[in-house]
Amino acid sequence: MSTGSTAERSLQHWSEAGRTGMEAFYALATEDYRQLALAADWPQVLGDQAHEGWSLLDVACGSGKFPTALRLHTDLSEVPDVAYDLLDPSAFSVQEARGVLAPPFVPRHDLVMTLQDLPDEHAGYDVVWATHALYALPADELDVAAQRFVAALAPGGLGLIAQATATSHYLAFYDAFRAGVEDATPYTSAEQVRDALIRAGADVRDQRITYRTGSDDRTVIEGFLQRCAFDDSVSLTQMEQAPVLGDYLASCRDESGSYTFEHEASLLWL
Repeated sequence: MSTGSTAERSLQHWSEAGRTGMEAFYALATEDYRQLALAADWPQVLGDQAHEGWSLLDVACGSGKFPTALRLHTDLSEVPDVAYDLLDPSAFSVQEARGVLAPPFVPRHDLVMTLQDLPDEHAGYDVVWATHALYALPADELDVAAQRFVAALAPGGLGLIAQATATSHYLAFYDAFRAGVEDATPYTSAEQVRDALIRAGADVRDQRITYRTGSDDRTVIEGFLQRCAFDDSVSLTQMEQAPVLGDYLASCRDESGSYTFEHEASLLWL
């Protein structure tokens, strides 16, 4: 097996060519963002940060699923409009996210770059968040990224990173995929991100949420898992027959063939 960069694999899939895989992934993964939207009193949380000219930075914004979930599952009608900056190394993602933003989220700057490369002048944000966004962050760049995240916050600002824990489906699946199908650099866990934030001087509160996703539709499961691995060349049947990965998938499958995936996410509040 050849070793590859998960960051490079991820970036290749966040593109127009990867749209079909992205949409297949969100057949189940939209639940990740619904759970985050339900995990806090967001009208209160955002209202507490709001003031004239306030701003928000969405780190590794993806396709804008978190602000979309907030508008769908919470009442933000009393939250004042906020200048919303989009950061992602994929220009495709930035444009996708910009296209779905609606009040109170008002798009402002497009920052096509990694968090690690965020310039010093992009700071003073009242809110900075990264939601299910940092899995492909290379381990040797984690401390720099955490420092940039903390530095981007205004004094008294609110930071949030939502990330799956080491035992959650996303990391457990990818570890098994790497062991049984194709080696690559591992995903970054919530625990690693938390420790890096602490090393960067942040006071971190770790809130855990657990939930399940799944389906008895093999086409849905295949598309979801292929995106979890950033590899649409491996079929579900091949995954089920692979060493290590096959055992993991068997543990997620019941006698009828239906799949259920167990998720645990940390909400790291700064």
